[in-house]
Amino acid sequence: MGALVGLGVGIGLLLVWSAFTVPRASQRGQRRSGRLGDTLARAGLGHVSPTSLVALCAVLALATAVLLQALTRTPPVALVLATLAAYLPVAVVRSRARQRQAEFADVWPDAVDNLASAVRAGLSLPDALAGLGERGPEPLRPAFSAFAADYQVTGRFSDCLDRLKDRLADPVGDRVVEGLRIAREVGGGELGRLLRNLSGYLRDDARLRSEMQSRQAWTVNGARLAVAAPWLVLLMMSFQGDAIQRYASTTGTVILVVGALVCVAAYRLMMFIGRLPTEQRILR
Repeated sequence: MGALVGLGVGIGLLLVWSAFTVPRASQRGQRRSGRLGDTLARAGLGHVSPTSLVALCAVLALATAVLLQALTRTPPVALVLATLAAYLPVAVVRSRARQRQAEFADVWPDAVDNLASAVRAGLSLPDALAGLGERGPEPLRPAFSAFAADYQVTGRFSDCLDRLKDRLADPVGDRVVEGLRIAREVGGGELGRLLRNLSGYLRDDARLRSEMQSRQAWTVNGARLAVAAPWLVLLMMSFQGDAIQRYASTTGTVILVVGALVCVAAYRLMMFIGRLPTEQRILR
């Protein structure tokens, strides 16, 4: 009996200690903030740490360097192509983040309309948000289903909203969540009208952005192809030993390095000139 009481006291003390020393999820999210962490969150990969992504890039670069060195016996070629391979996971994550944000931009007006209808029908805010997990647009359902389960377990509306923002990692989602938080805390008789106005604004913005992206898509794709073409040719030349050995000289190394720098500078300049204005997350 004494051992059982001692075990219970020990567990109680451990729980009290953890309440003051173990960081909450929001604090852990703040420490993980950064450009790479934000990109992972926007891609829906918030469970992946930036360190893991960097480690994947390093492993891919090392494997590519070893493989190309064995095939070509030309260290400059292996090093340059390994550097390009190291950037591949980051490029995939950024592409997924852009695709996810575009999907959210298309469906947020319907989600906001759903919220406005639920509020007008007299549902509570937690019930209206939980309903989006079942009746909302498909890309948003996982985040709101997780919110419903989270709220059912904890009952803490504000903390659940913080975790919902972390799951969405979207500027529009931040605005919607903060508007609902204010309505919950101080009351908001105009919440329905605010949501309907927000829905109209989001539809107009999505329509305009879609037109601009369709007009510049061929230019961006052409520029990407122009940047990738020389390195694809170099990769094909790696299977021709006599031709690729020419890049083992000092002149060949200089050509590779200068070519890589020019390609990176030209691509970054093209993306800078042709970039569309993007909304930043200011209500984290």
